[in-house]
Amino acid sequence: MKVLKIVKTLKFMKLRRRVLLFLETPYARLLYYIFCFVYLEMLFRIWVFKTVFDFGTLYSILFSVPLGAFAFLLSSFFYNKANRIISGALLFLITVVYAVQAVYFSVFKTFMSIYSVSGTSQVLEFWSQVLLAVLKCLPVILALFLPFIMLVVFGFKYFKFYPLVWRFLPLSACLLVLSQLLTVFIMCVSSRDIYSPYDLYFRTAAPELSVQKLGLFTTMRLDLKRMVFGFKPATFGESKGGVSDVSKENSDSADKEQALPVVAPQKPDYKFNTMEIDFDKLISNEKDSTLIKMHKYFSSIEPTRQNKYTALFKGCNFIFITAESFSHYVIDRELTPTLYKLAIEGFKFTNFYNPVWGVSTSDGEYVACTGLIPKSGVWSFYRSGENYMPFVMGNQFLKLGYTARAYHNHTYTYYKRDVSHPNMGYIYKGVGNGLNVKRTWPESDLEMIDVTTPEFINDDKFHVYYMTVSGHLNYSFTGNYIAYKNRQLVEHLPYSTPVKAYLACNIELDRALELLLKRLEEAGKLDNTVIAISPDHYPYGLSRENINELAGHEVEGNFELYKSAFILWKKGMEPVTVDKPCSSLDIIPTLSNLFGLEYDSRLLMGRDILSDSEPLVIFSNRSWITDKARYNAPAGKVEPLAGELPEGYVSEINNVVNQKFQYSALILEKNYYNVVFPDRNP
Repeated sequence: MKVLKIVKTLKFMKLRRRVLLFLETPYARLLYYIFCFVYLEMLFRIWVFKTVFDFGTLYSILFSVPLGAFAFLLSSFFYNKANRIISGALLFLITVVYAVQAVYFSVFKTFMSIYSVSGTSQVLEFWSQVLLAVLKCLPVILALFLPFIMLVVFGFKYFKFYPLVWRFLPLSACLLVLSQLLTVFIMCVSSRDIYSPYDLYFRTAAPELSVQKLGLFTTMRLDLKRMVFGFKPATFGESKGGVSDVSKENSDSADKEQALPVVAPQKPDYKFNTMEIDFDKLISNEKDSTLIKMHKYFSSIEPTRQNKYTALFKGCNFIFITAESFSHYVIDRELTPTLYKLAIEGFKFTNFYNPVWGVSTSDGEYVACTGLIPKSGVWSFYRSGENYMPFVMGNQFLKLGYTARAYHNHTYTYYKRDVSHPNMGYIYKGVGNGLNVKRTWPESDLEMIDVTTPEFINDDKFHVYYMTVSGHLNYSFTGNYIAYKNRQLVEHLPYSTPVKAYLACNIELDRALELLLKRLEEAGKLDNTVIAISPDHYPYGLSRENINELAGHEVEGNFELYKSAFILWKKGMEPVTVDKPCSSLDIIPTLSNLFGLEYDSRLLMGRDILSDSEPLVIFSNRSWITDKARYNAPAGKVEPLAGELPEGYVSEINNVVNQKFQYSALILEKNYYNVVFPDRNP
């Protein structure tokens, strides 16, 4: 027995000596780096997607190998102390990236782009909510930092950080290059369909899908590369590397959108909502290949027709409100009577969605105000401030002799609205440049209405745009002035504190609307004024449990979470119920038709909801809803809604959606409206 114990001890010591000898070799550190990055990817995948068993796991692992080789090389060129510092700093910073993305996703249900980092100072205004999110994510944050802690505690003791012998450098470089090429080769020989790993790596910027199918770090690397060097997504029908960008069955439709099938025949007495654009002349005079493709694309789009609601509101005044974190859950006969009145007496859109987009919360406002999909990786609203924007409501009504004013009851420069909103034709005021409201957090919508209505109420014709803030997070009675102000009105409700606070915030919006209607009535303007209200995004400041509590059931996360309300009302109108699937992308074309404005329906990404065009609701992760099906892009699953789907239907709609993302980004990038209407830009 004693001999056996000695033998075991000797074997253990021999094994220990071998391990220590291996740790002294440079490639022990290389393997540790690879292990660290695989670990970070897998842990992040489990935290965000609640699974590790999907096809994207393979690419997350494969891309971790060249990343590990790169980290090893970077920390092997200098002497011992410098390499030690570089190793620790590199692993720490990369871990911080994963931790920040975990926190960001827990709040916004999307991922932070490299470009969004420039707006960190604005996000930090909500430091208390950021702190709460960090505390919520603390378990995964601690787990993410485990490899760094092990490096500091054990790695610095056992790993050798001497400069790498020169003969090992080519081997390490070869490992980096070959592992990267192997991963790319696997993508190339696999599917090249839309939203495949190949497509997301080379052709399509879709961060939410890319994180799932390629991994977080690869997505951020691509984001940085595209931001620095630019990115030209391959458009429909183009070829890259000799391979068509669409499936074979669609290859004969190059440069044309695959139009959605028409449900019912168009009535011949209704005209198209188009403008006189000579696309053939534009094409013949253009040398820019991208602009030529854009001209061909937009000329091929089937425009929407006018309908029985065309010009219903012609000549009316118009008040357009983007309501912060507004939701249909707050509309209640007793709690918010004015919202309830407007919701049931006007157009009732029962199947309206308000998607969250990828870069900032101002993207939701951009969609509702422009009818365009935000460009990935930039603040689209801010960027639009450099462009000619003829179809936004401010510029449209200015042409008709209306006054056009915009107000925001928070810092006027927030998200650079001082650039984007004047460019939409508005005289713009926020806190700090002429809007005088009490500085609280958040500020009062009621006060904003009170101090601004005298500025326009006596104008012959007016259009006013409001971006509210009273509904903003965080939802508590200690850190939210508006919630505290209206606390007594919600104390009796059978909800948790965050839900009560959220409802209290929206009571402020309801009271603001009550005052607005009263002022309009007193001035004799209410009968001739249209009011539209849409959210900028769903109330992401509430947890999913809170939202389930509000809804009274568990809310489905890919579609139902973004279901919302679009209020469109005029005093005395006959209520109209619209069951057609629609979204905030459709607001501008719908309003343009109702007010009888001059616009070209081919040049917007949304469609007039009241027309007989095929419905299409698009989400930021490339999921979609039509009247025939719902497609969950991250899961790759389709749910038929009206019987068996036509052959190739999902592929067709995916192509349509992909085109809308691409060409909407190009409208912003190329200042396309100025190209099409150079003589109209004042």
